[in-house]
Amino acid sequence: MVAEPVPFKTRIPVHVCAADPLSRAGITSQLRRAPGFGIVDGELPDDVVALVVAEELDNPTLGEMRSLRGRGVRRILLLVSRVDDRGLLAAAEAGVTGVLRRSEATAGNLAAAIRSAAAGEGTLPPDLLGRLLRQVGQLQRQVLSPRGLTFSGLTEREAAVVRLLADGCDTSEIAGRLFYSERTVKNIIHDITSRLELRNRTHAVAYAIREGLI
Repeated sequence: MVAEPVPFKTRIPVHVCAADPLSRAGITSQLRRAPGFGIVDGELPDDVVALVVAEELDNPTLGEMRSLRGRGVRRILLLVSRVDDRGLLAAAEAGVTGVLRRSEATAGNLAAAIRSAAAGEGTLPPDLLGRLLRQVGQLQRQVLSPRGLTFSGLTEREAAVVRLLADGCDTSEIAGRLFYSERTVKNIIHDITSRLELRNRTHAVAYAIREGLI
């Protein structure tokens, strides 16, 4: 006896974006037949997964993804035929949740990638992950590090000051531990709060902890 498939309790809203109408129609039809998905257009709900279909990551595709982000979409899955290292980094900067090659997009793989995106998880083929990590490392070494910056948005000394603030240290204690003048510590804190539009030291600590910066 074959067990009946268990129906999904909720349907994941999916918005399909494709310049090629045939690709859009084919993928939309496939998703309509799959359990657990609902195709949406027009006003997009907060939990929508946007599926962007393209041959390559060109400027119009990047523009489409940025437009989706501007509309409040936070889950973007890119289904692309080919992507180079530059395009991969651009996709990450545009806020893509996952990338799937069209040649590898079986019905099962596509459904799994959409469900992962809906759950806030990323999807990336292993070789693309390796390429992305190399790009990120290169960016850190060649661009950020020479300027004393990190991906956290804080310089190394700013991060050190915020860590000590989080430990409850006052200005004089921070100055003593880091061998800075109190004026330097105050200037660093002022730079952090001004740049990140934070109200005060407590807000700076709370922001750094919430964003995983320390």
